[in-house]
Amino acid sequence: MKTASDFLSEAERLEQLWAGDFGDAYRERNANASNGRAPFWNDLLSRHPARRVLEVGCNIGANLRWIMERVPPREVYGVDISEHALQHLRASLSSVNTLWSPARSLPFRDNWFDLVFTAGVLIHQPETTLPLVMAEVVRCARQYVLCMEYFSEATITVPYRGQSHALFKRNYGGIYQELFPELELRETGDLEPEQGWDNVTYWLFTKNAS
Repeated sequence: MKTASDFLSEAERLEQLWAGDFGDAYRERNANASNGRAPFWNDLLSRHPARRVLEVGCNIGANLRWIMERVPPREVYGVDISEHALQHLRASLSSVNTLWSPARSLPFRDNWFDLVFTAGVLIHQPETTLPLVMAEVVRCARQYVLCMEYFSEATITVPYRGQSHALFKRNYGGIYQELFPELELRETGDLEPEQGWDNVTYWLFTKNAS
């Protein structure tokens, strides 16, 4: 039987994977993936305005580059486990706020952001530490929680570039609703691959006051 330390070690294994050469290779493969994402962010933020936004697992800023056109850059934040990715982000989007942090322990106050989101980050969380990451996202959000992840009704472990237990398809929207009853689903849908989303499903929640 696995212990709590075993589960933490699995999370640390994946964090180290993304912080090293594996994460660097991902960044190089996806350097231009964000070029078509402007319509999604323009539409979402026009219908659901936010004054302060946090992306958990921001990598090189593929989403933040569009968000800062709708939100003042000084109110746009990104955290990531890869210092190399953050260095690249600081060079290209120097006006946004960037911090190194594991997703399961965010260095922010409760309810500080109008919108907190992940894009292709929950899919790389181990089964037993996924609730910790989700809880941190919800804790930091005041109004909106957004996730954009690979969908499967049942959890499926997908082999990923030679790594085992590194990518999981799940019903992330359903998990959020099960774990956090204060979240109310506002909208959901499938994002367009031609806009740089790679067959991703999104869920947008409103966080109701407790």
